[in-house]
Amino acid sequence: MALQSDLLRGYTDSIILRRLAGGDSYGYEINKQVSELSGGAFELKEATLYTAFRRLEQAGHVSSYWGDERTGARRRYYRITEAGRLRLLADCLAWQETKELLDRLMEEEKGNE
Repeated sequence: MALQSDLLRGYTDSIILRRLAGGDSYGYEINKQVSELSGGAFELKEATLYTAFRRLEQAGHVSSYWGDERTGARRRYYRITEAGRLRLLADCLAWQETKELLDRLMEEEKGNE
């Protein structure tokens, strides 16, 4: 499980961008989605999540704004930018290539089974 967590942590920015591609959201909600989608196997630590938001915002991949506090607690919402969508596309392509490489490396060779 440690290797899986390490691998997932390397894709924190991509995971956040993917969640934001579905619509604007805030930290707690994104973390909840990640936990639900992973069946509780992976959660982003708060410090990791907000460090990633800052990094993504500085890179121009997300923008943020304050939500309406009349509907509850004042939350900072994040929105993916066009640059963020391009980054997500590149990350998805890189992930596909990595996945294919790992599949090849992990398969048993024919005749050696």
